[in-house]
Amino acid sequence: MEGDSRRYQRQREAMVKNQIEARGVSDPKTLAAMRRVPRHLFVNEALMDQAYNDHPLPIGEQQTISQPYIVAMMTEALQVDEDDRVLEIGTGSGYQAAVLAEIAYRVYTIERNRTLYQNARKVFEQLGYYNVIPRYSDGTIGWREESPFDAIIITAGAPEIPKPLIDQLAMGGRMVIPVGSSLSQKMIKVVKDDQGIHQSELGGCRFVRLVGQYGWRDS
Repeated sequence: MEGDSRRYQRQREAMVKNQIEARGVSDPKTLAAMRRVPRHLFVNEALMDQAYNDHPLPIGEQQTISQPYIVAMMTEALQVDEDDRVLEIGTGSGYQAAVLAEIAYRVYTIERNRTLYQNARKVFEQLGYYNVIPRYSDGTIGWREESPFDAIIITAGAPEIPKPLIDQLAMGGRMVIPVGSSLSQKMIKVVKDDQGIHQSELGGCRFVRLVGQYGWRDS
């Protein structure tokens, strides 16, 4: 077991160096978090040896754990500080929430698939991520009673930015969300200040669909 731990640690170091730093992610807090979180524990046991490879992996329920670079890029774009309260829409495997929990004060994460919600909750407890607060709900309506949030991250592609999430973003807050069709999206960064809402593009991407009241509807 100890040998496995050292092996995965070496794989994490290589992942950060070759997949993340090499592509321009330079935020020290993001890089440190990516080095610490045991990504292999967020995937099925049969896929553990692939956990640090440069691609997404299936996690069941027709969902995936994102490519490591995408997780790092989105985390860096959020500009999270240690006293920030972050909302994540789409818990999935729980990996992105764990990375954010290494940096932020508290991470609120919502998952609409019960199986994924239950699995992620178990991993959070196993690894001691007590500053992650999971919820089983429709993420497109956000978490109004805990708002406003300093940062909001959406890990599924939406046809447009859900208005409730804009409303729940704090003044000075940042949001990162894939927006576009079900086949292709642009990663959009939103900043909210006293002048209004400002959007910028971070590049192309492709995520599973964000399903819910303010996303894609169940087919």
